[in-house]
Amino acid sequence: MAGIRSDRQSNADSEGVQISQDFDAGNIELIACEDPTNIQLKIRPDEQSEFYQWFYFRLSGAQHTRCRISLLNAQGAAYPDGFRNYRILYSYDQQEWLRHDSQLHDGVLSFEFKPELDSVYFAYFNPYSIQRHQGLIAAAKSAVHCSHRVLGLTLDGQDLDLLSFASVSDSEAATPKNCWVIARQHPGETMAEWWMEGCVEKLLDTECALTQSLLQKCNVHLVPNMNPDGSRRGHLRTNAKGRNLNREWAKPDMTSSPEVFLAKQAMNEIGVDFLLDVHGDESLPYCFIAGTEGLSEWDEVKQAQLDFYSTTLAELNADFQTEQGYPAKPRGQANLTMSTTQIAHLHGCLAMTLEMPFKDTTATPDEKYGWSAERSKCLADSCLEALDHYLTSNFQGS
Repeated sequence: MAGIRSDRQSNADSEGVQISQDFDAGNIELIACEDPTNIQLKIRPDEQSEFYQWFYFRLSGAQHTRCRISLLNAQGAAYPDGFRNYRILYSYDQQEWLRHDSQLHDGVLSFEFKPELDSVYFAYFNPYSIQRHQGLIAAAKSAVHCSHRVLGLTLDGQDLDLLSFASVSDSEAATPKNCWVIARQHPGETMAEWWMEGCVEKLLDTECALTQSLLQKCNVHLVPNMNPDGSRRGHLRTNAKGRNLNREWAKPDMTSSPEVFLAKQAMNEIGVDFLLDVHGDESLPYCFIAGTEGLSEWDEVKQAQLDFYSTTLAELNADFQTEQGYPAKPRGQANLTMSTTQIAHLHGCLAMTLEMPFKDTTATPDEKYGWSAERSKCLADSCLEALDHYLTSNFQGS
């Protein structure tokens, strides 16, 4: 768990330079920091799991001191290629996160940094705290067209929140669709909840023509953080029991993956006409969508639905593209333990995984911020607009 300090940390504290991670989502293990030019760290694996890649820590006591920081176990990370051509994020105020060059050499991720202030934070991507999540839920449930429901408790006793947005006018569709978006099954993929923040902000804007149009066609159900325990613990990919939630959808249970059990139960109760599962990809420098082509019931109509949504999104947002991504599975070889394939199979709906990069997009790079929280939020706006077009199209079915 984050917050356990080693003897080496205590000894280093007394000498000035400090490395700490005893905060929400913090993750690092201190090996040595007696010499600022040779600070040695390791990323701590997820609880009861070998997955690791997410890191988040603070360097203190090194103002105007040239430091060299090395993450010694980068090669053993879940996706070591994710550290190739990767630029680390740093922040002095935990509000603005900037990119800084780093190098992967002989399995070690390292970078040099001379702090301008006494305290600076480093992270794999812009963190999204449990406190910010709670603020997002509070802001949403105060709106008259948004209802809030606690689906149940996680293994660490945290709330699993569901937000549902309904029509903002009296002219509702006779049978509105139920469109679902879930995010952050993998807690270290924090861009997914930044995406959710953008989504919630758009749906709260009842003066927006897009919001009005969309909510006349469907109810939107959001699970902004599917994995609160992993998020707070500083995990990359798993929950408190070391379970990869996106491999639990076939037969989830309350003892090891209550998050999936509760979300799937709510979906079965309410119904699903559309599902978008929001993620981040460690290695690929693109925004893209993965479909459920591997389902045995996949056909031309389902392919047309997938193509329509993806193509529309690419037309709406220059950061999104359709050329690069995961190869489609052959028909009949779908992994039904995953959210999108399981829900598409059970409900006969369009279900997709949205992936955003940890690095940056190659076609639309940003030297200062790389892929960022703000760009994630902007993509959410475009995804909602694409959904509105999809629900108006001839592809979505009855």
